Amino acid sequence: MSKKNRSGVVYSTDPNFDYQTNEDDEPDTLPPAQQDLRVWLDRKGGGKVVTLVKGFVGTLADMEALGKQLKTACGSGGTAKDYEILIQGDHRDKVVAWLVGEGYKAKKAGG
Repeated sequence: MSKKNRSGVVYSTDPNFDYQTNEDDEPDTLPPAQQDLRVWLDRKGGGKVVTLVKGFVGTLADMEALGKQLKTACGSGGTAKDYEILIQGDHRDKVVAWLVGEGYKAKKAGG
């Protein structure tokens, strides 16, 4: 166990002590056919328009890999954090078409 995961425990006299953290494990990544993704158009600070993909169920590493593939498909920058994928610009049609082509259930959401 690393020091970062101890959260205040310094020493225990119990030889069978096993420290339990309150951190939740990441959910297993669902196959593309079981993912139900929503593609939004959002305005971030300064009036910048971004395409926002919500609803991904799985590990952060898999979500970041999907975000990278979407950014490449759109030819745009972006980020993947907090279980949301942000792509700079209005690329909703491209994103939905790419996701459906890869076997994901995806549709536009919002106004």
